[in-house]
Amino acid sequence: MRDLAPDRDAGGVLELSEFISPQLTKLELSSTTKLDAIKELIDMLDTAGYLTDADAFLKSVLEREKVGSTGIGKGIAIPHSRTSTVREVVVAIGRSTAGIEFEALDNRPVHLVFLIAAPIESGGLYLKALARLSRLLRYQEFRTELMEAESVDEIIKIISAEEK
Repeated sequence: MRDLAPDRDAGGVLELSEFISPQLTKLELSSTTKLDAIKELIDMLDTAGYLTDADAFLKSVLEREKVGSTGIGKGIAIPHSRTSTVREVVVAIGRSTAGIEFEALDNRPVHLVFLIAAPIESGGLYLKALARLSRLLRYQEFRTELMEAESVDEIIKIISAEEK
């Protein structure tokens, strides 16, 4: 078990497993570009009923990308946005074996994309989810396990197990 300081909210320890699900996880993204990957994940959120306006949410995510790429390096991107078009805090996950050009900080392709969507009023919860995810993804072994997972359910189990 890695030493992960718990992120506390009023309800106790924040667990990412509360914000992920198989229906919001894609084992292999068909996208090869940053824009298409973001759209592909937004489509999953929209289909699952988490968005009231997918186009407005896309615009919000792209505005955030203009500030600086959310491709944080080591094959990871965490695009995110808080907007009134999101019903609740949720994370969509996509994996790309081939890699996606994401203008990452290390100029390397991205293989794991975690799109965090949150309503405006989610404030602290949204930031804690982003921090928790970033902390988990620092570990090479964890990233490797996610890349080697053979099913969506296995990805969910790996994330849930890492938090225990």
